[in-house]
Amino acid sequence: MKIESPVFGALEISADQIIEFPGGLPGFEACTRFTLMHEEGATKILLLQSVDDPQVVFSVAGADTLGVNYEFPISDDEAAQLELNAPEDAAVAVIVHRTVQEDSPATAGMQANFMAPLVFNTRSRKGMQKIINRLGCDVTLRAHE
Repeated sequence: MKIESPVFGALEISADQIIEFPGGLPGFEACTRFTLMHEEGATKILLLQSVDDPQVVFSVAGADTLGVNYEFPISDDEAAQLELNAPEDAAVAVIVHRTVQEDSPATAGMQANFMAPLVFNTRSRKGMQKIINRLGCDVTLRAHE
């Protein structure tokens, strides 16, 4: 399948590169098929590119890439939606965005949405965005030197 990405230009996406989000993402319910890509030389931040609407692209990073130990429960219904049978098949990422504040450069940087992580089954290639209504998960931040 061919798409025209605003980031990468013309792309050929094969079926084995597609991650299906059966319910879409909140606010983007019509987008149910995505692929993960990265810009050349930028392997820590990935781009979640919609195949259904090529104008929809999210920057994502694995929590571990950000130096965060991040754990939260998955319900039986969520595990079934993901076809998740083994914890080692799960991968977690968060949507990130760059903040630029001209009036306060000290607060500029990257922000990550830990209250709505993306959960992937790496085996079945199913995904979902889990909305955490209250902080009931464990988050440990590690500083990198």
